[in-house]
Amino acid sequence: MINRTKMLEIARGIAILLAFLYLGDAVSALLHLPLPGSVVGMVLLAVSLQRKWLPFEWVRPAAHLLIRHMSLLYIPPGVGVMVYFGLIRREWLPLAAAGVVGMVAVLLAVGVLQQRLERRG
Repeated sequence: MINRTKMLEIARGIAILLAFLYLGDAVSALLHLPLPGSVVGMVLLAVSLQRKWLPFEWVRPAAHLLIRHMSLLYIPPGVGVMVYFGLIRREWLPLAAAGVVGMVAVLLAVGVLQQRLERRG
């Protein structure tokens, strides 16, 4: 059972996460960025936490709750995939190729970034 204080901390964290989501949407729309607003919001949140403009403790309870129940967040996309199963069956090769290329690109980008950050110390 979650006590009232914990519930308020979680509500504050979720409100902060939603505020950064909508802020990212607004920034992306206003600047006509080729990035989704959710990504822009996530970057803004990461910068705010890194610069200590936003206390990490304000976001931690909501983040822990969302991570703990992350598997539930995959149900709607899973259902969406099943709705388009016929399309996926017809176009499986380009989809698989895009997935592999995207995965390799992300791994390379993260590897290069990690090496650069380790050199900085």
